[in-house]
Amino acid sequence: MPFGFFIIMAAQFFSALADNALLVVAIFVLKDAHAPDWQIPLLKLFFTISYVALAAFVGAFSDAMAKRRVMFISNAIKVVGCVLMFACVHPLLAYAVVGLGAAAYSPAKYGILTEYLPHRLLVVANGWIEGLTVGAIILGVLVGGMLVDPTLSASLLALDLPFVDTGLNTTVEMSLVIVGALYSLAAIFNLFIPDTGVPLKSMNASPLGLLVDFHRSFTALWRDKLGQISLAVTTLFWGAGATLQFIVIDWADRALGMGLSAASKLQGVVAVGIAAGAIMAARRISLRASVRVIPLGIAMGLLVPLMIFVANLWTAIPLLILIGACAGFFVVPMNALLQHRGHMLMGAGHSIAIQNFNENLSILVMTGLYAALLAAGLSVFTVMVLFGLFVAAMMYVVGRWHRANQQEKDDVATLDDSFGH
Repeated sequence: MPFGFFIIMAAQFFSALADNALLVVAIFVLKDAHAPDWQIPLLKLFFTISYVALAAFVGAFSDAMAKRRVMFISNAIKVVGCVLMFACVHPLLAYAVVGLGAAAYSPAKYGILTEYLPHRLLVVANGWIEGLTVGAIILGVLVGGMLVDPTLSASLLALDLPFVDTGLNTTVEMSLVIVGALYSLAAIFNLFIPDTGVPLKSMNASPLGLLVDFHRSFTALWRDKLGQISLAVTTLFWGAGATLQFIVIDWADRALGMGLSAASKLQGVVAVGIAAGAIMAARRISLRASVRVIPLGIAMGLLVPLMIFVANLWTAIPLLILIGACAGFFVVPMNALLQHRGHMLMGAGHSIAIQNFNENLSILVMTGLYAALLAAGLSVFTVMVLFGLFVAAMMYVVGRWHRANQQEKDDVATLDDSFGH
């Protein structure tokens, strides 16, 4: 890998680290304010709304400007979100601003890979970046959990720096300053990402024109036989993964008696599995063979309901790692395939924006449904069973869909051969 790739990785690591630490801090703020339980999964909904609402614009924005500059601007927007939460703006609204920065960041983050690297390295690159992102998730939830831990936060607030009055008096203030510093560090790395030399695409000045262009690209990617399968898989995965974050925290509290700080660490356990699966996929699965990993998505769904039988931490940890490994192994090749097909069909920024639109619409629907089920009085154990069976069933449907596509392709080839004779 060229050296510039590792600068991209460093920028992504610190930005993702801050995203996940901030999520735990935002949950702490809601709990501290005695907000209803159903507001907690809405954090993800408010974070991802920009991915859906602005999908037609952020892709074109990413392709019209050097992607390192887009990434810098995006991290600056995330810092603004931290400032708003520091100023006591409701966590849902402040986290929505952070989501705005993330929505602009994502097309540039993934799009720069297709610009900077040859397609033969995309699976390996995705293995690296997903593994590192998962590492950032692990450390992010751990950092977030540590920042809101009363003992540690009291120790940090008690530090007396000579000639410096920080003015920080609460756990939340101290946590937000640290998270903002992580975003700033990511922005500094953005400045040193090399220019890929790919020609920029002029951005349509008309909002209506951008919407028409987005619809055209959206339709093209969903009609592509490989694009539609990889898009369906990644869409389902990210919706399920976002919901699983909140399920694990709620389940750990009710089944294992763990508080927020300790339960957030179990998200890191899932992330360890995802990282392991991502690394194995990068080593073993080629871009051409990426669709063969779909059965692991079914396995992931079937493993989730087994969590209702777990009553101690030492049984929970290997099961959560296994769930994460299945997820990481099947999503990395599908993500690489989707990036490759999208880049070939319409350009990196546009294709990633479409991917984000679909994936985050799935997050909105699934986390919103989870919040609705909790508000309706269903227990987290019932929701876990429904959630796991739904994921397994949908992955089975996608597998059948792909086999039908292959059969149609074989039938067309046979028909062409018969006319040839």
